[in-house]
Amino acid sequence: MIRKALWRLLASAAVLLGAIGVALPGLPTVPFLLVAAWAGSHGWPELEQRLLEHPTYGPPIRRWRENRSVPRKAKWLASALIATSIVLVLLSPVPELLQWLLPPFLVCVTVWLWSRPDA
Repeated sequence: MIRKALWRLLASAAVLLGAIGVALPGLPTVPFLLVAAWAGSHGWPELEQRLLEHPTYGPPIRRWRENRSVPRKAKWLASALIATSIVLVLLSPVPELLQWLLPPFLVCVTVWLWSRPDA
């Protein structure tokens, strides 16, 4: 029972972040909905099914599940946002450790993203 509640809590938080992403430009939506569908598959099958059948967000979730593909447009947008984030981290008064660790991590994320097949 507690496990199911934790999966539902994670799915709910991911849906909430995805909804915020719809309203705020630059914040992703589909990655959060991927997490929501994954968590839903463990504890909330009705939510998972609803996400998979959604006319806008269902197809990217199904594509990811079928062959782990990401549309090229999404790759370019994500890469631009990651580059912006790196510049902002380097120019902001953040802890030095963050300035050393975050940019290489984000570069690795970008390389991984581009290694995924195009949708």
